[in-house]
Amino acid sequence: MRRIIVIGGGAAGMAAAIACGEAGAPALLLEKNEKLGKKLYITGKGRCNVTNACAAEEFFGHVATNARFLYSAFYGFTNRDMTALLEDCGCPLKTERGGRVFPVSDKASDVTAALSGRLRKLKTDIRLNEEVKELWIEDGRLQGVILKKGNRKMAADAVIIATGGLSYPTTGSTGDGYRMAAQAGHRVTELSPALAPFETSGDVGKSLQGLALKNIEAAVLDGKKEIYREFGEMLFTHFGVSGPVILSASSYAARLLKKRPLTLAIDLKPALTDGQLDARILRDFEEGKNRQFKHALDRLFPARLIPVMIQRSGISPEKRVNEITRKERRRLVEETKRFCLTLTGLRGYNEAIITQGGVNVKEINPSTMESKKLSGLYFAGEALDVDAVTGGYNLQIAWSTGVLAGRSAACLKDPENCDIVI
Repeated sequence: MRRIIVIGGGAAGMAAAIACGEAGAPALLLEKNEKLGKKLYITGKGRCNVTNACAAEEFFGHVATNARFLYSAFYGFTNRDMTALLEDCGCPLKTERGGRVFPVSDKASDVTAALSGRLRKLKTDIRLNEEVKELWIEDGRLQGVILKKGNRKMAADAVIIATGGLSYPTTGSTGDGYRMAAQAGHRVTELSPALAPFETSGDVGKSLQGLALKNIEAAVLDGKKEIYREFGEMLFTHFGVSGPVILSASSYAARLLKKRPLTLAIDLKPALTDGQLDARILRDFEEGKNRQFKHALDRLFPARLIPVMIQRSGISPEKRVNEITRKERRRLVEETKRFCLTLTGLRGYNEAIITQGGVNVKEINPSTMESKKLSGLYFAGEALDVDAVTGGYNLQIAWSTGVLAGRSAACLKDPENCDIVI
């Protein structure tokens, strides 16, 4: 029987160990924390958005980096396969708006408990509070791992690195996998927080702190070039902006933002054209011709947004609406359809959901997740240079790459025809 060591007991690590066990080669799972799936407990605000129910062909459109690399992994273990696995493990699921899949209980702990139960059933040797110091490599060949406690060596035929990235370091994601990858001769691409809130210049964020906006459309621009556009929800914070569409935007803007500021253009009324919005404003004004401008916007904007919109429009708040000119009205339309902020940076890894960047996928076999640099070494999950937008896609990447790495390590000669049913 092949001896396989999986480093990391998060989403990708548990998936890899389950795949090993199903293939008849129970893994040794080493986790440096006191429990498995520590980061899973805080995903989806403690509810754990385990995957997305989108059609298989749509999945790759939500991957921001190196989507093609994931074809074999995803089609080998799809979102449908993941939901079937969890439900078979006793964790019923539900699908919410946007195809987001959660446990019916709304408890992330139920996901970890279900997977832990399957690992025990497969007789996986789970070692908690066991940190790996480095890979054990001799004469250019992988021998196993060296543990931090006592520098003990543990031999293995294959090692799967599933240590996560740098985001939420309190969960144990401290970049261990990148260091081990470099030890094996791999190049690690530039790392950055991703799915993270933006910092903005000026005081708009502070004045609107806590204001959530629904049904807006956000675009990120690098000069005149549009690099991202999406419809959804956002939130103003004391440092800038956050919320679902903003977090997803960060995956496309992270690297550029290190070089220069970008522009966030928010369409507050995306369902209306400029002309339709102008007609709507004119209608509101005609219904209260003698009202002051500052009292005539309550149907158009949330109360906290009104003072900001008045300031941006350049119209005196005391002015009667029947005195507002067409030119002034057009300025209000422009500010409503293109509410612009300057993006100056991203919040750090403590607030980032994932890490962008990782082990260069050109150095990994996409059909097996095995290193092209060191035979017997495999990678899965966030350690790889792959990432996606919010909505359960990143966890699905972890599940899919973890299962492929586990199957490949367990069935070294012919992983594609390995008879495993998960």
